[in-house]
Amino acid sequence: MPAAPHHNPFADWLRTHAHPLTHLDSEAPLDDLEPLRAVIGDARVVAIGENSHFISEFALMRERILRFLVERCGFTALAFEYGFSEGIPLDAWVQGEGTDDGLSAHLAAAIPVGAEEPLHWLRRHNRTASRPVRFAGVDIPAAGGSLLPALAPVADYLRRIDPETLPAIQEAMRISGSFAGGSGAVAAPAWARLATAEQDALSAILTRLLIRFRSVEPLYVSRSDQQSYDIAVRRLEGACHGDYTFRAMADLFAGKGLTADTSARDAYMAESVLWHLERFAPETRVVLAAHNAHIQKTPVSFDGHLTGLPMGQQLHRALGDDYVALGLTSTTGHTADMPRDENTRFGFTVAATPLEPAEPGSIEAAFADAELGLSIADLHQARPEARGNADVAPGPDRIRIQSAYLHTPVLDAFDAILHTPTSTVADNLDVLDYL
Repeated sequence: MPAAPHHNPFADWLRTHAHPLTHLDSEAPLDDLEPLRAVIGDARVVAIGENSHFISEFALMRERILRFLVERCGFTALAFEYGFSEGIPLDAWVQGEGTDDGLSAHLAAAIPVGAEEPLHWLRRHNRTASRPVRFAGVDIPAAGGSLLPALAPVADYLRRIDPETLPAIQEAMRISGSFAGGSGAVAAPAWARLATAEQDALSAILTRLLIRFRSVEPLYVSRSDQQSYDIAVRRLEGACHGDYTFRAMADLFAGKGLTADTSARDAYMAESVLWHLERFAPETRVVLAAHNAHIQKTPVSFDGHLTGLPMGQQLHRALGDDYVALGLTSTTGHTADMPRDENTRFGFTVAATPLEPAEPGSIEAAFADAELGLSIADLHQARPEARGNADVAPGPDRIRIQSAYLHTPVLDAFDAILHTPTSTVADNLDVLDYL
C-alpha cells in the first residue's frame, strides 16, 4: 500500500495568505508590491535580504522593492552590505558628484554583491527628486579583507590635525598591508600566518588610537569640525572591528572559534545603520540590503554551535518594530556556493550549484508544497498570537543559505518572505576569478 503523501500545515496557510507577485522586471509597474505596506507599517529600517549573493532574481527583486519603498513609501536612504568608509564617496556620487560612468572606478575593488544597478538608479532618481536619496555603507572595510580603506583616510585626517600620531597609524597600515586581500576569505588566513608579535602590535596600536580619539575629542573637533571627527572615529572603529574579525575568522577556520565570535562584524553593521539614522535628515527611513543571515532577527547557529548574533537581531533589539526584515528565497534552479580558494582575487570561486528538492520543515518546502510561484508571505499573520491559537502547528524551522540550510525559527527571524520559484546565478562574475 503506498505511503500517504506528506501533509505540510504551513503550506496550507501559505495557499490562503501569500500574495502573488507579477513582475521581476525592475522597471515594471509596482502595484503588485502593495501588500508590503501592511508588512512595513511605519518602520524606519526595512531590510531586504537574499539567501545567496550573486543571484539574478534576488537582485531584480531587491531593485523593485527599493523603487517601491522610495517612490511609494517615502524612504530616503539606501544602506548596503558595503564598507562604511568606502560608502562615503558613493553617497557623493549618487548626489550628482563626478560623471555617470565614474561608478566603475569606485566599485573596482569591491565584491560584486549587487550594488551597481541600485546606485545607478539612485543617481538617475536624484536628478529630479524633491528629496534626494542618500547612500550609506555599513560594513567593515573591504568585507573584512583589508583595513586600509578605513585607515588611509584616518591617516589623512591625522596628518592635518594631530601629526604626532602619524607614526602609529603608519605602522598599523604597514602591518595591515602585509596581509590585505579582497575579502576576509583572503585576509583571515593571511593574518593567521603573521607572527604573533605583529598580530598583537596591530591590535594594540588600533586600540590606543581609538582611545586617544575619544579622549581628545574637543581638541580634534577644534582643529577640524564635528562631522569630520565623527567620520574618522567611525572609520577607526571599523578598523578595530575588522581586526577583531580577522582573529575570529582565523579561529573559526581552524575549528577553535569562541561562541558567537563572528558577531563583531554584524555589531559594527548594526551600529553603522544607527549612526547614519542619527545623522541623516529627520524622518529618514532606510532601505537596508544585505544577506538573509545578516538581516535576520534570530541568532545564527550551525550544527548546534552559536556562530554569531546578526545585524538584524541587534537592530531589532535597538529599534523594536521600527526594524523589519524581508527574507528572499527560492525553491528551484541554482544557487551560488562559494568554495574557498586563496589563489583567486577574493579568496573564493562561485559554483553554480543545482538546488535539491527542499528539505521538510523548511520555508522553501512550504512554498513548493503550496505550489506557489513568485509571491510574498506576511509572516506577522502566521505567528500564533496573530491567529489567536498558541497550539497551532509551528512554522518552518529552517531556511536556505546557499545550498545548505540555516536552522532557525523562520517566523521569528523574518517579518515576510519573498519567494521566487527559480534562481539563476549571475553571468557577470568573471571579476571574481582573477588575482
